[in-house]
Amino acid sequence: MQGLGTSFGIGLVTGLRSMTACAALTWAASLGRTRIAWIPSGSGPRGLATAAAAAEMAGDKMPFAPDRRIPPSFAARLAIGAVGGAALAGRDVTLVGGVLAGMAGAVVGTLLGRALRGATTRSASDWARGLTEDAAAVGLATVLIRRAEHQLS
Repeated sequence: MQGLGTSFGIGLVTGLRSMTACAALTWAASLGRTRIAWIPSGSGPRGLATAAAAAEMAGDKMPFAPDRRIPPSFAARLAIGAVGGAALAGRDVTLVGGVLAGMAGAVVGTLLGRALRGATTRSASDWARGLTEDAAAVGLATVLIRRAEHQLS
């Protein structure tokens, strides 16, 4: 079904970097590219979400950063993926379909990101993988926001 790709994609971003997905949703809302109206779209929430995304990226590389698969973190990623999936679902997709696609993307992003990243953050190669994951999350989020415009216009 056309339009589920964007929902799955924002879920994938959520699994990689949950706050990056939140920031992307505020940016999409500010551009009128979301299907749900209650996502904050003002400059304050956008700035706060963007700062939180940057902080998450920095904190993720610390040796004390928690595993993204622990139940509270995993549950938060599922919730953010669900909201993002509904928000960016295409016109021909039900909100429930968007929610499910977003959650599926969050599961894949969480597990795949962790598998590709490895268990430690102590070596230069670990940092490089973390920075690559950051770039992938931001790049994909940017593409999805642009794609959402075409689906909803």
